[in-house]
Amino acid sequence: MLQKELSEIFQREVREVVMGTMVTVTNVRISPDMGQAKVYLSIFPVEPKAEVFQSVKEHQVKIRHLLAQRVGKQLRVIPELAFYLDDSLDYLENIDRLLKQ
Repeated sequence: MLQKELSEIFQREVREVVMGTMVTVTNVRISPDMGQAKVYLSIFPVEPKAEVFQSVKEHQVKIRHLLAQRVGKQLRVIPELAFYLDDSLDYLENIDRLLKQ
C-alpha cells in the first residue's frame, strides 16, 4: 500500500521536487514496529539523478505529510521515510551494454 501511494505522490503531487524526471518507487521495506520505511527509488533519465535524489531527501517531510493524508485512516503510525537509490536498472543496462560489445 505504501509503495502504491508513494508512487502516486511522486507522479502527481511533487512534480517540482522531481524536476520533470520519472521517479519510480521500486521497493518499500518497513520495520516490524512500523516506525521506519526504507523507500527505494529509481530515477530516469540518469543525468540529473543526484540532483533529483537530493531534492527528494530535502522534501522528505512534505512527502511524509502527503502520505499521511492518504493513508492516515488505514495506518495507526505513519513511518519515517528513508530514501535510497535503487541502481539495479543501471546495473542491468550496463551488463546489457557490455554483452552487446
